[in-house]
Amino acid sequence: MDLTAIKNPEFLKKMSISQMNELAEEIRSFLIKKLSKTGGHLAPNLGVVELTIALHRVFNSPVDKLIWDVGHQSYVHKILTGRGGQFDTLRQYKGLCGFPKRSESEHDVWETGHSSTSLSAAIGMAIARDLKKENFDITAIIGDGALTGGMALEALNDIGHQKRDMIIVLNDNEMSIAPNVGALHNMLDRLRSAKKYNKAKEDFEYLIKRIPAFGGKLASVAEGLKDRLKYLLVSGVFFEELGITYLGPVDGHNIGALIDNLNLAKKRRGPVLIHVLTQKGKGYKPAEMDLVGTWHGTGPYKIESGAFIKPVTKAPAYSKVVSDTLQELARKDKRIVVITPAMVVGGKLEGFAKEFPDRLFDVGIAEQHAATMAAGLATQNMKPVLSIYSTFMQRAYDQIIHDICRQNLNVTIAIDRAGLVGADGETHQGVFDVGFLRCLPNIIIMMGKDENELRNMIYTAIKYDKGPVAVRYPRGNGIGAALDEKPSEIPLGKWEVLQEGRDGSILSFGPMLEVAMDAAGKLQSEGFKVSVINSRFLKPLDDEMLKELGALHKPVLTVEESALAGGFGSSVMEFFHDHGFHDQVVERMGIPDRFIEHGSVKELLGEIGLTSDHIYNRMKKLIREQKIDGHREQRVSS
Repeated sequence: MDLTAIKNPEFLKKMSISQMNELAEEIRSFLIKKLSKTGGHLAPNLGVVELTIALHRVFNSPVDKLIWDVGHQSYVHKILTGRGGQFDTLRQYKGLCGFPKRSESEHDVWETGHSSTSLSAAIGMAIARDLKKENFDITAIIGDGALTGGMALEALNDIGHQKRDMIIVLNDNEMSIAPNVGALHNMLDRLRSAKKYNKAKEDFEYLIKRIPAFGGKLASVAEGLKDRLKYLLVSGVFFEELGITYLGPVDGHNIGALIDNLNLAKKRRGPVLIHVLTQKGKGYKPAEMDLVGTWHGTGPYKIESGAFIKPVTKAPAYSKVVSDTLQELARKDKRIVVITPAMVVGGKLEGFAKEFPDRLFDVGIAEQHAATMAAGLATQNMKPVLSIYSTFMQRAYDQIIHDICRQNLNVTIAIDRAGLVGADGETHQGVFDVGFLRCLPNIIIMMGKDENELRNMIYTAIKYDKGPVAVRYPRGNGIGAALDEKPSEIPLGKWEVLQEGRDGSILSFGPMLEVAMDAAGKLQSEGFKVSVINSRFLKPLDDEMLKELGALHKPVLTVEESALAGGFGSSVMEFFHDHGFHDQVVERMGIPDRFIEHGSVKELLGEIGLTSDHIYNRMKKLIREQKIDGHREQRVSS
């Protein structure tokens, strides 16, 4: 079948089970081939092929609403809803998004990129449907990892209370990104073993109903016995106690069984949960064998061997520098512990976990809990490090304010993926943390220009004992800077002049410094000499250096790979205003007031005007305008 010719899922209504099984294999082959070129979330999608086919067979999208949690597993859905022909552009600039996107298709009724949102969205849609007296089915598909998120549990509580008609498909593959952890995961383990219960229940019902005359009455009485049997054989009937009908476990790769259970769920009144067991990475051996999450989201790879095709670089990943530094420091300081919300692999913390298994805490998809847990540790004179992506830290904002900063607790927040991340797009760009952190009292915020300065910043943060410290670092590899044999402390709040100049100054930090230096070189070739300042402390600012710049009356240009609104540039403007430098010329370059979609970081920087050419042109214009204004003032005074 030509998967690129599919327009909508209606064709599935006419297919036999065997034809749908053949389609499933074709989709797997298609995904393995296409993602070997573009990269993407391979393993999650290989695990839900039959489930997605069954969902579109039973329901009538987009009238019936299919809500994908996280969205890692939406590729099969995209193929069946007419986007197979766009897979060569998956996660590419201006191409097919790697997550559900409402502007992309009417079948994408909910956009997501963070976990545990589907159930809340589903009950919201159910309320709207019922108030408007409409008639359609609502199905949320959520993974066992996402179910551990606090938001999902809050939604389950409300769903059980409201008792509105909706279906929850629990896609249980025992992994989210990496192997799941926690008591809820263990509960699902017990439910997986409930096949014994289901078989016993079926045999029991069959036997009772075979008894002449008394069969019907006995079968009715037996309902109570079956409930007790359930409690005996299935430890912890969690969903039933919440008021949600539980069906399963169901083989997630058996299309017939999936269709039967989905149809059964449609007939039930109130909320129904179908527990579906799937194998992440099914159909591609390297992904099937993955036990740590390597194949959750990948770059390009060689299909035959499963070897990843990576750019040649000798520089370590920034995440690895942080992890290695923490590991080194933890050998000398037993107070150092690391907490991460399901990001051991992403944060490259495997080495720390192996050496210090009792000091690495993966709390699952629970960012709020992770932040407050770190705060609790800090109250007991421990040195907690919260390793978290910028985009996921957004979910713990209240805890950072209320539990960490308000109590002025000594927590180090290692902010991974700070700045543009590229292919994962707008849900994952780490561009808002500067704005929402710098307004908080007590916190120190810093970002290094290279991997060596990052290493020293981690050391500085650990040594600091007067409150919280946030250390930002980007996705990807360093620039190849040599690492000092031993890390050293950086004077708090002190910037670094990388290049002196008389005509103006460029203030920047992190990866943007390299771009700023390139722009300064172009300006110098035309006779303009500008200072380039490594503004590595975003809070506190270097007051002394800013006062010196204000006294020079030369233009200042701030450059940041973060949101302009309330960002670093804003803080510089505030400083000059508050200290009486009202005539100081300051212009800002950064992320504009919109969400930045997917594409390579280079392409995105070009789109929003954060390249060396853009910086060169902006600074050149500022210098010329300053000189023109200066000549005018001289003529007026003479």
